[in-house]
Amino acid sequence: MTTYDQGFRAAGPPPPTPPTPPAPLPARPEAPAGSRLVRAWRGRPEDPRWARPALWGLLAVTAVLYLWSLGASGYANQFYSAAVQAGSESWKAFFFGSSDAGNSITVDKPPAALWPMALSVRLFGLSSWAILVPEALMGVATVGLLYAAVRRRFSAAAGLIAAATLAVTPVAALMFRFNNPDALLCLLMVAAVYCVLRALEDARTKWLVLAGVCFGFAFLTKTLQAWLILPPLAVVYAVCAPAKPGRRIGQLLLAGLAMVVSGGWWVAIVELWPKSSRPYIGGSQNNSFLELTFGYNGLGRINGNETGSVGGGGNGGGRWGETGIDRLFGSDMGGQIAWLLPAAFILLLAGVWLTWRAKRTDTRRAAFLVWGGAMLMTFATFSFMSGIFHQYYNIALAPYIAAIVGMGAAMLWERRTTVAASMVLAATVAVTAVWSYVLLDRSPDWHPWLRWAVLIGGLAAAAGLLAGARLGGRSALGVAALGLAASLAGPLAYTLNTVDTPHRGSIVTAGPAVSGGMGGPGGGPGGFRAGFRDGANGGPPGLGNGNGQGQNGQNGQGQNGPGQNGGPAGQQGMPPGGGQQGGQNGGFPGGGQSQQNGSGQGQNGQGNRLGMLPGGMGEGGRRGGGMGGLLDGPSVSSKVKAALEKNAGGYTWVAAAIGSQNAAGYQLATGEPVMAIGGFNGSDPSPTLAQFKEYVKQGRIHYFISSGGMGGMGGGPGGGPGGGNGTSSQISSWIQANFKKVTVDGTTLYDLTQKASNKS
Repeated sequence: MTTYDQGFRAAGPPPPTPPTPPAPLPARPEAPAGSRLVRAWRGRPEDPRWARPALWGLLAVTAVLYLWSLGASGYANQFYSAAVQAGSESWKAFFFGSSDAGNSITVDKPPAALWPMALSVRLFGLSSWAILVPEALMGVATVGLLYAAVRRRFSAAAGLIAAATLAVTPVAALMFRFNNPDALLCLLMVAAVYCVLRALEDARTKWLVLAGVCFGFAFLTKTLQAWLILPPLAVVYAVCAPAKPGRRIGQLLLAGLAMVVSGGWWVAIVELWPKSSRPYIGGSQNNSFLELTFGYNGLGRINGNETGSVGGGGNGGGRWGETGIDRLFGSDMGGQIAWLLPAAFILLLAGVWLTWRAKRTDTRRAAFLVWGGAMLMTFATFSFMSGIFHQYYNIALAPYIAAIVGMGAAMLWERRTTVAASMVLAATVAVTAVWSYVLLDRSPDWHPWLRWAVLIGGLAAAAGLLAGARLGGRSALGVAALGLAASLAGPLAYTLNTVDTPHRGSIVTAGPAVSGGMGGPGGGPGGFRAGFRDGANGGPPGLGNGNGQGQNGQNGQGQNGPGQNGGPAGQQGMPPGGGQQGGQNGGFPGGGQSQQNGSGQGQNGQGNRLGMLPGGMGEGGRRGGGMGGLLDGPSVSSKVKAALEKNAGGYTWVAAAIGSQNAAGYQLATGEPVMAIGGFNGSDPSPTLAQFKEYVKQGRIHYFISSGGMGGMGGGPGGGPGGGNGTSSQISSWIQANFKKVTVDGTTLYDLTQKASNKS
């Protein structure tokens, strides 16, 4: 193995034949473009012959994995797909991230994640593949970039282990096949770490500035989450970079300036743009992106005081599952991300210990501190944040865990002839095997043989690793291969299940259903994924996986009645209104039953394997998305589509509907702008009743869609997500009292160009 380390010295007893310390890293001249291409294809001259073919093979397999049956997920999260469609039709909508080409309101995130998808749709037309292929390619790029970051200071084997670990992490496979912002965020975070590691080699300012640019565009992807890992990276550079202290501080300030400029230009334009001529900032309560950044998408995620969110409104945290150090190991989260999390903690400690006595500028130790600091900061934040927290957020941890596993395993393998290294390696493999057994046992009816194979194979490999120095070359490699296979078998199986399962809606999870999950809104322990098994322990109603029948949940009864374990309907910002609540757990009214890997009959459709599809969005269901339209858009019949498309060119919006997911379904079906009243949750004060009246007076809106989403929130007074007195409810009540009601194929519309008969 060849590295460019300067002055590395291992702590503890040396191996029997210690290698000659490498010479200091010389300044390397820039290679010609042709040489760089040859090196990219063939790898480094010192790499083993198998290294580069293995990398290209891994990237090819990753591409197949992430592209396989990609179109089965349809428009995936219709909330973002509608904004992508709008951006492909209007450059103004593209710039602001508007939900519709009429530019009524934006999504509740900055628009950077939408831009690649919108450009793809402009080039290839609106389709599931045009939207999702850019996300899959981001996944392949992230895997390749992670290999490059690890390989610079460690062996090719370390880079391949890290890259393969990331590729088969279930939550990574899920989100690189989905259209949420997390795919681009993950790519930019790995790129930022790569740039910092390059800067730590020789203190070149350009790499630190490039890291700042990555952080800036990551902010334009998912606001403050992008900056979670800034503190550890800045501290490591300030301490470990090979430059004088003053130069290090100056470089960090310059990188900070690059970050502010690359992320702040868009924010400045939006804040300075006259509010009357731009779309409303979705997710905010005052039409301010800064308020959205530091409120709903910022501190609100930490302390739970998220005004305008589902389960938000300033009542404290904990409504998105119990917090604590074990949160990410729980039933709801463990199978998404935690397969190798114990191993990463062990290997991080081992890597820091082995490099502890190295010189200040040692790049191997800096790599452990950078990746480890990013992992610990993200882990701590996710474990204790009280605001909105979904399982798929854990993709942010995936590259950090993978990098540490690759680096730590390779470093210990180099020292396997020592007792300490062989014991740590064996313990890591054994702990991983036992933990994988526990995770697989949470789905006892799903390939039950696999958990035993993983456990036995892992423990056998651990025993072989203890033999260490007594094993010959081929035997040692066989033991290592067995340990790696046992460690990755569980997440690989989850990933294959994820790839084989379509995922749609706002809340999606990887892998099979598990027992005893973490609560969603309206529940404590238990909830989303637990509900797939028994629906009895918290979380939204209608998520049961059994065969029981009921309008809105398993064994549910009553109109908006309180649930057994959840809060009363309509409290804490949860939508009151027209649909029956049902379910044992309280929480959200309005959706039929649906599930993953099971069957159940709901009011609005037959559920099947559609990933996280709570509510009456069962396949073939015509109305009512998940949680009554909050978590997924409705399916639209051909007759309703034809009615909305009639004379569409004469209106700015062919229709208006409460909630972004509800509006998105009709917009994607027709290709015409549909106004999302109240934004994602229906609780944003946009438009006001006065503004809506003016739009109607000007003849800019044709229909108001009453039924078919948000639990029938348009179906009666007080039926808005914002509560009985919210803007959405006021608009709904005014429309019902003044305009003609028409029913098309079971969907209730109000024609805003015709007064009600009693108003004529």
